[in-house]
Amino acid sequence: MNREEIVAELFQMQDRDYALMQAKIIPTVGSERIIGVRTPALRLLAKNLYKDPDTDAFLSCLPHPYFDEDQLHAFVISLEKDFDTCMARVEAFLPFIDNWATCDQLSPKAFKKNPERLLPFIQNWIRSDKTYTVRFAVGMLMQHFLNDRFSTAQADMVAQIRSEEYYINMMIAWYFATALAKQYDQVVPYLEKNRLSDWVQNKTIQKSVESFRITDEQKAYLRTLKTGSKRK
Repeated sequence: MNREEIVAELFQMQDRDYALMQAKIIPTVGSERIIGVRTPALRLLAKNLYKDPDTDAFLSCLPHPYFDEDQLHAFVISLEKDFDTCMARVEAFLPFIDNWATCDQLSPKAFKKNPERLLPFIQNWIRSDKTYTVRFAVGMLMQHFLNDRFSTAQADMVAQIRSEEYYINMMIAWYFATALAKQYDQVVPYLEKNRLSDWVQNKTIQKSVESFRITDEQKAYLRTLKTGSKRK
């Protein structure tokens, strides 16, 4: 399918009420760019396109006029099993991501099997001046490096980020809340020593005390680490 055929297919699956809902929760995307295709339908279409050799032409049509094309693009990339092919497509696509939803939906299977090859790219992305490239980098650390691959060097990279961007700061808080659930003893010093910005520290604590993976004793202690400032 060429791009025109893909867009026509997306409009055939349009749900206008869903489009209105998406416009409310994804404020960085203009409502005129949202067709309103539900995620299961996009995933199914992505599976079909992944097998189609003509899909490369669609992936090359950047930037996409429609948000739903971006979502579809993310789902197609996520299916790619070859690391080098996947990485080339991710690097080409990242600069054009302009919203949290597409950023968070981009979850390549190839990365899970090649974490040692992924890390240098994360180290590069996290220094980007583009909001969603940084958010994606932190998300990849959270997804692939909080279990047996965890290192405080990775947490240091995240703790050093200082940004006024809400969607970066929310991802940093999400990262540290998840890290507390998985690596509590190694991560709690970041809060004890105020290694995070005040806003991120408080949001991390909020997310942690809402988590069932944090013990009541840990939650009580984390509450004592809240800061008074509201700055980011």
